[in-house]
Amino acid sequence: MIGSRIAAVGHYQPARVLTNEELAGMVDTSDAWITSRVGIRTRHIAGPDEPVDELAAHASAKALAAAGRTPADIDLVVVATSTAIDRSPNMAARVAARLGIPGPAAMDVNVVCAGFTHALATADHAVRAGAAHRALVVGADKMSDVTDWTDRSTCVLVGDGAGAAVVEAAEETGIGPVLWGSVPEMGHAVRIEGTPPRFAQEGQSVYRWATTKLPSIARQACEKAGLAPEDLAGVVLHQANLRIIEPLAVKLGAVNAVVARDVTDSGNTSAASIPLAFSKLVERGAVSAGDPVLLFGFGGNLSYAGQVVRCP
Repeated sequence: MIGSRIAAVGHYQPARVLTNEELAGMVDTSDAWITSRVGIRTRHIAGPDEPVDELAAHASAKALAAAGRTPADIDLVVVATSTAIDRSPNMAARVAARLGIPGPAAMDVNVVCAGFTHALATADHAVRAGAAHRALVVGADKMSDVTDWTDRSTCVLVGDGAGAAVVEAAEETGIGPVLWGSVPEMGHAVRIEGTPPRFAQEGQSVYRWATTKLPSIARQACEKAGLAPEDLAGVVLHQANLRIIEPLAVKLGAVNAVVARDVTDSGNTSAASIPLAFSKLVERGAVSAGDPVLLFGFGGNLSYAGQVVRCP
């Protein structure tokens, strides 16, 4: 069986930046309240003429350019999103059409905040099984579309954006085995539901689950890759809340790793958060080619998925 690797990554965020001070003029909140509770300072918000597939296509184009590939080189497109408005055509097909990818298999994955790591595992499996040779894997969400901007418990959290990776066949494995699962009986803890759909969550339940249950699961993802947490050069957790990211990283024991904290500048971008934060680490040279990095998504459905990858 062949292996697979991430050849390149890319990311994109809308130009509009929404600050905590601006939010304080919209709802009963303050910069001090937001930063003390979730660690977020700013977030990017897409306009009404910037749909999810446009965000995804921008990030994808950057990843393709960084990999030195053209749209014709891609034969599988997997897009992780939970904010697609239409059921069909799916987001992957729309991204493929925007980029001019000829005839790919195109599928969406809706696992909310753990979507990208699920999508990456799906592409990895397809490539290693010989069902695809080169895949485009995208996490993209426009959380501003599903947010109640009068609810201070949720509107302070969210942002919009996209991140992408080009995954291709390789002689050596650059994407470790995935560890994934869920707690479906607690799926109500994070929701995007209703008409119109709105994001809601039981914050304390999610916090307790993430900080008590997930550290051991994240360590198991390292074990499946044959590494100890102290061997990691980087850790990219779902960028939900700095008060979740920091204790989870400490309990994981990745003492030598750079820990992504993009949530402070981008907010919670759901499926986009991991590829967005990972791409920024690569772009600024915080991690180097070949370095082992843990990608670990968690949240909606109380689902989780993680794998150790080698940096492009």
